[in-house]
Amino acid sequence: MTDTASPLRMLIVEDSEDDALLLLRELRKGGINPYHELVDSEERLSNALSQNKWDIVITDHNMPGFSSFRVLELAGKYCADLPVIIVSGTIGEGIAVKAMKAGAQDYIMKDNLSRLIPAIDREVREGYVRRAKRLAETTLEHMAYHDSLTDLVNRREFERRVVQALEDTHANDNSRHVLLYLDLDQFKIINDTCGHIAGDHLLKQIAALLSHHIRSDDTLARLGGDEFGILLRGCNEVDAQNVADKLCDEVSDYRFVWQNKPFSISLSIGMVLVNRDYRSAGELLSHADLACYAAKDRGRNNVQLYKSNDVEMLQRQNDMRWTSRIQQALQSDSFCLWQQDMVGLQPNSVDGYQTEFLVRLKEGGNIIPPGAFIPAAERFGLMTRVDRKVIELAFQYLDRTGLGRKDAGTFFINLSGSSFNEPELFLFIRQMAERHKLNPERICFEITETSAIANLNATQRFIQNAKQSGFKFALDDFGAGMSSFSYLKALPVDYLKVDGGFVRNLLDDSIDLGIVDACNRIAHAAGLKTVAEFVENDAIKTRLVELGLDYAQGFGISKPKPLI
Repeated sequence: MTDTASPLRMLIVEDSEDDALLLLRELRKGGINPYHELVDSEERLSNALSQNKWDIVITDHNMPGFSSFRVLELAGKYCADLPVIIVSGTIGEGIAVKAMKAGAQDYIMKDNLSRLIPAIDREVREGYVRRAKRLAETTLEHMAYHDSLTDLVNRREFERRVVQALEDTHANDNSRHVLLYLDLDQFKIINDTCGHIAGDHLLKQIAALLSHHIRSDDTLARLGGDEFGILLRGCNEVDAQNVADKLCDEVSDYRFVWQNKPFSISLSIGMVLVNRDYRSAGELLSHADLACYAAKDRGRNNVQLYKSNDVEMLQRQNDMRWTSRIQQALQSDSFCLWQQDMVGLQPNSVDGYQTEFLVRLKEGGNIIPPGAFIPAAERFGLMTRVDRKVIELAFQYLDRTGLGRKDAGTFFINLSGSSFNEPELFLFIRQMAERHKLNPERICFEITETSAIANLNATQRFIQNAKQSGFKFALDDFGAGMSSFSYLKALPVDYLKVDGGFVRNLLDDSIDLGIVDACNRIAHAAGLKTVAEFVENDAIKTRLVELGLDYAQGFGISKPKPLI
């Protein structure tokens, strides 16, 4: 507080200028020369508090027209964490206790000002702590319900609001709501030709463009990738169609320019009327997604309303049902493994060969990436069987090559959150490891942070059992959730893989850089190794070396390739 570069900012509420001067003299005797303002009326107090620039309020108790209780009330209204100390010559013990219950941090008699400086010193420090805590809580709460890239509402919050709209429809015959599902038609081209950074810039610009056409009661959300959702409350089919058509026109007229190269963008929009026929938000979103695909099939840059009797939509729905294809692939051994290597970034982080196994699906001469079938496998409860197949293929490879019996090296295998709820899976893993005579320490299972948190108790039990047998664990996509650091204590993992969304932008975004640095520091404090994902070039790799991360993975390190 005595730092002349940032003096204590004190608001004095006192009707006696002489008493205020005595108070300031006492402070200066103690080495404190505050920036201060003296107010003696409720109006002046409100104006001063609205500036939100104070470290502490020192107030008399009895003043013409108002008392310290009104000061406490206004301080709480304008600055919830601002400490208030009552300095009075007339306040009784009973009133003082009542004032403390009303929010005062301390009360001091004017004939005993020797307590003033220690009280101010203590309460200013605690006020800073309260404000920092409140800011952190507010930030974390915002992160929990908003997309980190676009700052739009995220999928979880959007689904919650869709549920509310559906409940409203069931409770009120006159309720009218419409759900729009939007997909960018040319996003993959831009992502593939210009990179993820360009794709991220496009998503942020499209989010801003869409926001201009959304009413205050409506909700615009980013649902993932290049997909957006809009909930139009109190809106009929005709008005919703007009809104959707307008959005298509706006995006179609927009030109995205990256490195002096222009790109044309368009939207495909699926529309669903929220009515009593629906029982869940998932069903609504599924039909909206289906209608969006129908819009793409019908030429893109258009709007399609979901109709249960639409022949093309029914066909599309059948096409989306991957169940039989996945089951057939499991029976015919059509799944195969690819791998993506990692490199050590620090002299002490090189402890053998590091690679991650990646699942692919073979259909004829085509290799289908996991993004095409994993969502369907998860949706239809087949992911545990896919995980078992991946484990089987990985263990066979480690046995055949002998890599699973080496003294060094780590082989990462992804597991879905649903697999951790299967009691028999760990027994299967242990039996397979024994059959192939593998060293469990060579094998590291990965689970995403969001999946781990969603199944926290089951994940903890699974990890504890597996680690007792020598297996390792990695927490993937770390940093994406609002409570990443707090959950880290609950999960006894060995590796922390920093979410690639932060890594790929760390050279241009100081917040992303800070998040990557914080993840690395906290992981090392917990005794964990860190892996940076989505490392796309040497410049990012160099910066990661400087930050002290242990490993790097991404297209700039090694592209995925089939197992030999």
